[in-house]
Amino acid sequence: MIAVLNVKTSGLVSIMEIEGRPGLNVQKKGIVKQPDPVKPPPNNTEEDMDCKDMKKEALSRRSAWQPTVFYSLGNETFSFTGQEINIRESLDSFGAVIWPGAVALCQYLEKNREQFDLLDKAVLELGAGTGLVSIVASLLGAWVTATDLPDVLSNLNFNLSRNTRGRCRYTPQVAALVWGQDVKRDFPSSIYSYDYVFCADVVYHHSFLEDLLITMQYFCKPGTTLLWANKVRFQSDLCFIENFKKVFNVTLLEEIPQEEVWIYQATAKTSAQMREEKREN
Repeated sequence: MIAVLNVKTSGLVSIMEIEGRPGLNVQKKGIVKQPDPVKPPPNNTEEDMDCKDMKKEALSRRSAWQPTVFYSLGNETFSFTGQEINIRESLDSFGAVIWPGAVALCQYLEKNREQFDLLDKAVLELGAGTGLVSIVASLLGAWVTATDLPDVLSNLNFNLSRNTRGRCRYTPQVAALVWGQDVKRDFPSSIYSYDYVFCADVVYHHSFLEDLLITMQYFCKPGTTLLWANKVRFQSDLCFIENFKKVFNVTLLEEIPQEEVWIYQATAKTSAQMREEKREN
């Protein structure tokens, strides 16, 4: 039985308890806890389209290249970093389904762990969904803050909790984050800073692409690297990529043709860069 109590204050949602056990961000007496801006000491562990098209894809996706051990309705099992990861899905929300971009980014991080060494790095995931990317980043030694819309947090918290407890160097955090809405208030740049920002399949046919780009820019300070994996489905996706390249220095890391997934690395352009490019154009 799942007992979930959501308390809304200052745009953040608190997960009180899942399956009778404390969640990742345990809140007491109804007091909402902001995500920690300071990395804690490591844990003492033994081991360091449109809507119709999207729904159709959610029901039909079965990619041979995905490292799935088995699939059953509502649950999927993966193997990354030598660990079995069990993900609970739900068709109630796009955010509660595993999309190709998330699997592709996890594979890339696992294959390129020397290039992108996540050990002791602070990682923020935007649109974390089921939590697969955040789980893999945690297993690779990162201190992760997984964010998404309030109605997705219950399942996100459940998946992170059951797949990282006692297995990770740092306990991941879960927090609500609405793109472009109160981000400066809830995550003031004076105290929140991340080495990496991860995004997977956050671009599709929705009305918040401008807010997403603003949010990406906000969190990408000098020294922050953004890794974004996405399946290209709609013309609006290509338009977003063009706008993305206007404000970020972008490198295409990998293209997976059979899945139409692209993985990008990006760093924020400086004001001087953008002024110079504007003059040239």
